[in-house]
Amino acid sequence: MPFADRADAGRRLAKALAKYKAHWPIVFALPRGGVPVAAEVAASLEAPLDLILVRKIGVPIQPELAMGAVVDGGKPITVRNEDVIRLVGISESEFQIACERELAEIERRRRRYLGDRPHPEVAGRVAIVIDDGIATGATIRAALRATRMRNPKTLVLAVPVAPTSTLEELRGEADKVVCLEDYEPFGAIGAFYGDFRQVSDEEVIEILARFPVPVPGSATPSAA
Repeated sequence: MPFADRADAGRRLAKALAKYKAHWPIVFALPRGGVPVAAEVAASLEAPLDLILVRKIGVPIQPELAMGAVVDGGKPITVRNEDVIRLVGISESEFQIACERELAEIERRRRRYLGDRPHPEVAGRVAIVIDDGIATGATIRAALRATRMRNPKTLVLAVPVAPTSTLEELRGEADKVVCLEDYEPFGAIGAFYGDFRQVSDEEVIEILARFPVPVPGSATPSAA
C-alpha cells in the first residue's frame, strides 16, 4: 500500500509542496485524521498550522455515507450531496436535524482543540488545505469554500490519496491541486495506509501545541 501511516504520507506530501515554502503559506488541517499529515507539511514548510472544523453529514441509517458537510464559522457553510439525498429519500427536516447534530460536535471540538487560540490571518496568503484522503469529497469541498471566503491569494488542496473522478470535480474549488495517488475504483481511504488507526483528541491538541500562532508582523511574505 502507498503509505505506511499518516506521518509518512505527510512527509511525502511536504516534498510535493516544497515550492510553497518561499511563499509564507498557512497549512490548514481537517481534524482529526488530517492533522498528523498536515503537521509534517507545516514543519517542513516552516508554516503556521490551523484547523478547519468541518463535519460530514451522514445518512441516518448509514452514517459513513455523506449526504453533505458543514463547516464552522460566523455563518456555517453547508454543502449538500443532492444525489445521495434523493437516492436515500432524506427529508429536509431529517437533513437539518443531522446538520445541527454535526454543528454541535464542531462546537465541542472547537472548545477542546482551540480554546482561545487565535486564527492566523489568511487574506493575501497561500492557504494549503490538507486531509488524509478524500472519499466523496463533501467535507473537503466545504472546507475549501470556507477557506476561499477568507480571501487567500492562492488556495491549494493537498491530499495523499483520492478517487480520480472526485479529484477532477474538486479542481474548480482550488487554484492548485496536489494529490500523490489517485485511483478508480477507489474504496476506503484506510485501504491505502498500513496504519490507519483513529487519531485522538489528545493527539490533535498535542500537535497544535507544537505550532504556536505567530505574532502579527513577525514575518513577511515572500513574493509569489
